[in-house]
Amino acid sequence: QVQLVESGGGLVQAGGSLRLSCLASGRSISNTVMGWYRQAPGKQREVGASITSGGFRSYADSVKGRFTISRDNAKTTVYLQMNSLKPEDTAVYYCSADYGSAWGQGTQVTVSS
Repeated sequence: QVQLVESGGGLVQAGGSLRLSCLASGRSISNTVMGWYRQAPGKQREVGASITSGGFRSYADSVKGRFTISRDNAKTTVYLQMNSLKPEDTAVYYCSADYGSAWGQGTQVTVSS
């Protein structure tokens, strides 16, 4: 079973940037689809971005062009670079392996207007 730990969240002004990290342990993630999801207060958890083992990336329309997902299999880490942040990006961000088979504890991102 893989364990996931997110970091890098915080408070940022609109237009700013943050980089989230997800450190995996317990097993290799090199052959695993990894994703970043987010859940805003009162809303359902939604996928923001995902990356396959081969490096194919997909994004939700709401973050396309602003967020970039990447992975470093040697460091068993997945990143989410978030630029041009908006108040509506405020949420708890979760890292996931294998389309939800494993989750991290989440990291809070708050974007002030």
